[in-house]
Amino acid sequence: MPKNSSLIDAPATRTAPPRSFWLLGPALVAGVAYLDPGNVASNMTAGAQYGYLLVWVVVAGNVMAWLIQYLSAKLGVVTGQSLPEVLGSRLRNRWARRSYWLQAELVAMATDLAEIIGGAVALNLLFNVPLLLGGFITGAVSMILLTVQNRRGARPFEFVIIALMAIITIGFVAGVFVAPPDPAGVVGGLVPRFEGAGSVLLAASILGATIMPHAIYAHSALSRDRFGANPRLAPADAATEAARTEPSRIRRLLTATRWDVTIAMIIAGSVNLGILLLAAANLAGVPGTDSLEGAHAALAAGLGPVVATFFAVGLLASGLASTSVGAYAGAEIMHGLLHVRIPLLARRLITLIPALVILGLNVDPTLALVLSQVVLSFGIPFALIPLVALTAQKRTLGVWANRAWTTVAGVVASVLLIALNAALLWLVLTGA
Repeated sequence: MPKNSSLIDAPATRTAPPRSFWLLGPALVAGVAYLDPGNVASNMTAGAQYGYLLVWVVVAGNVMAWLIQYLSAKLGVVTGQSLPEVLGSRLRNRWARRSYWLQAELVAMATDLAEIIGGAVALNLLFNVPLLLGGFITGAVSMILLTVQNRRGARPFEFVIIALMAIITIGFVAGVFVAPPDPAGVVGGLVPRFEGAGSVLLAASILGATIMPHAIYAHSALSRDRFGANPRLAPADAATEAARTEPSRIRRLLTATRWDVTIAMIIAGSVNLGILLLAAANLAGVPGTDSLEGAHAALAAGLGPVVATFFAVGLLASGLASTSVGAYAGAEIMHGLLHVRIPLLARRLITLIPALVILGLNVDPTLALVLSQVVLSFGIPFALIPLVALTAQKRTLGVWANRAWTTVAGVVASVLLIALNAALLWLVLTGA
């Protein structure tokens, strides 16, 4: 029987990277959720208003995100099911299951709202496209990306999203090399501290935009699609389950998953940190940087049109990639909890409507982004608590269940994230 032997449940006999490069990918796709327009707005505002003060929040959030995404992926690998599927089978009461689905669905739609708006704003900045038309274009392109996933499977979809992630990285980090941050300021920002309620609000916003419920749901499903079953065997065949749960195979996949999550979080964390440092070094005290349009204008004025264009291109890629992954997560939530599967493209059309309505009503895009983060805050406990509880259960994962220290780390991360998201809700709703 295999035994866990470390905080992250790695086998003592396997420490080198997996030989099969093709095993990497699901975490890179899920990691796009950490680079969506909400992250850009939060990190840019934090750097412009507080300089290097909240560097430690980005770093701490990335560390917690690593653990959470690994647990989500492990659930999909070991069980062959996504988190919504496992919960759908455990929630026997029909109304409890429907209530859970409703909050998860609202969270996914709020996420999608932010991503469509981000894409629309980017098209407006680049080509002066009206926001409503930009929302249509962003939604249409995301439908094309989802068609790739529908017709070609998980791997081609991963390649497309990873390519967009590369564009996002270049777009958002280019300015840091043009105007580097102060090393002493960066080091000083690693010391945990706040300066008033405003910095607490932004810290909670950064974490709320970093660790999002739909990324947890999506990662378990992405890992299931790639690794949770052997497609060459008939699903009803008893040999299928034996092949899927063979210990050496699971061990190899979990090793690959740890590398996959590590690479994805290094990229996502570096980009988020780069956005904050870019603003801290070049936009400190500049008015109007609390909006995407204002940040773009400030970059153009301070660093030139080339850096500003890179930023807008990165924002566009961010909106396109993250809204595609968000639609995938939403479809999985419906399938897993309601046992209803509707075509992914049809669901894309349905979830596109709220964003287009808001754009059509000329609602301030920045306000819409802030409100979407508030909705996300409500959904954090409903994703984190079941994830940590299920991965700690031998009933669910057998010998692959978390070690005690892994569970403790998951509980601590969950408590901190839930507390900060509660603070975000309080500060936003009370206007503090």
